[in-house]
Amino acid sequence: MKAFQKTASFAVLHFCTAFGVAWAMTGSWIIGGAVALVEPAINTIVYFVHEKFWQRREAGVPGVTLTV
Repeated sequence: MKAFQKTASFAVLHFCTAFGVAWAMTGSWIIGGAVALVEPAINTIVYFVHEKFWQRREAGVPGVTLTV
């Protein structure tokens, strides 16, 4: 549940940031809104998967490795 709560709070901050940056760059509320919906939505899903990967890695789940 903690991963979901962290993901949700991250999503809210990301939506606001994405809107602000896109609006400041374009001056368009529509483009700002579109960017704020699409990019953070995809990034939030990626963040959730990333968080789950690290939880499994820290728990020592076999088969979860990270090589650099």
